[in-house]
Amino acid sequence: MPLLTVHNRQISWAPLLVLGYLFYLLLGAMVFQLLEKQAETHFRDQFQLEKLKFLQNYTCLDRQALEHFVQVLMEAWEKGVHPEGNSTNPSNWDFSNSFFFAGTVVTTIGYGNLSPSTVAGQIFCVFYALFGVPLNLAFLNQLGKGLNAHLITLERWVQKPGRAQVVQTLTVAIFLTTGTVLFLVFPPLVFSYVEGWSYGEGFYFTFITLSTIGFGDYVVGTNPDKHYIPVYRSLTAIWIVFGLAWLALVFNVGADLMEKFLQLKWHKPDLSLAEGVTTKLEDEPEQPRIHIPS
Repeated sequence: MPLLTVHNRQISWAPLLVLGYLFYLLLGAMVFQLLEKQAETHFRDQFQLEKLKFLQNYTCLDRQALEHFVQVLMEAWEKGVHPEGNSTNPSNWDFSNSFFFAGTVVTTIGYGNLSPSTVAGQIFCVFYALFGVPLNLAFLNQLGKGLNAHLITLERWVQKPGRAQVVQTLTVAIFLTTGTVLFLVFPPLVFSYVEGWSYGEGFYFTFITLSTIGFGDYVVGTNPDKHYIPVYRSLTAIWIVFGLAWLALVFNVGADLMEKFLQLKWHKPDLSLAEGVTTKLEDEPEQPRIHIPS
């Protein structure tokens, strides 16, 4: 277990890491509360005000009937039915949307805006995920091995003196830059154009999706007022798979760097004591040997 040396005493740094992790969660909770709670209160008050105005404009309705209608809207949304528009809206379960949903299942993104409503569909989803999630992990692992194979080939080329440091730095820069452009910078432009989002919203959706956080507040291809090409969500699902592999590799590299940093900081032996002992032994004159005649 990695150890931290303090005043010539070695202690485990694992508790410090746990405390740091909990502190990070507490910090995030406080910041999110500070940023979001006031806005939530505003939207809640605004919604209640709109309901009062609706009752005032339509006196034939009472509050109980309105609350029942709101409940119907919420249930429809939970079942994947968009409240806006009419019954001519595209189905959420056509092949393109079903392909996209299957991708969100095996990648464990789970936006939450769409889920099976039949018992047969729910049972199939359980077994589909049971075998699909390991299959997806194996597929991503093979993608990672393919990247590693190219890196090994490059590493053999850079063994020559004077090339290693420069090429390694250049390789990391190219890897990060190319992946960032392909998976984080360019896709939000497409989503902004197709979905009508701002670039910030598109970037937010991109990262939340590829990191498998998947809140579900932004999902592509769900606007009933827009006409999407049939393969739009299928192409998005393919982009998600390859983007997952890239971002997972970036996360793994970041985790490895953090662990190495912790080991360098906290697992470093007390070299000063060892050097002092060595110096003392070297400085001491050799003791004369006493020969006892037999």
